[in-house]
Amino acid sequence: MPVSDPISDLLTRIRNANRANHDSLEVESSKIKTEIVRILQEEGYIKSYEIVTAPVQDKIKVTLKYGARNRERVITDLKRVSKPGLRVYVSRDKMPRVLRGLGIAILSTSQGLMTDRQARKLGIGGEVLAYVW
Repeated sequence: MPVSDPISDLLTRIRNANRANHDSLEVESSKIKTEIVRILQEEGYIKSYEIVTAPVQDKIKVTLKYGARNRERVITDLKRVSKPGLRVYVSRDKMPRVLRGLGIAILSTSQGLMTDRQARKLGIGGEVLAYVW
């Protein structure tokens, strides 16, 4: 069944698997989902990801990351900001800080997907896709 908001679906699947203490999950692959997962890995929120080729549609296998003792969660929460019904754009001087810099905002800019820190460094704004903390 086609999903109306694939980014929200990805974030919800990660959130649900994280809360259920699953080790990994699979989602349908797309360029934007792959970029979001790449950013999550670079920022240390997930352990790894890989593209699994399939005859109909490729999938992304995401391996979640937990703390060494008691499997405490690395991802506290994920929040979709810009939705298909209400897009949220920010300029470079109105860039959001998630939990005063402890979390990240994932932005879609003219130079691709990046975190709020990278966009601030480059001096560009864009569409705020999600907050992760």
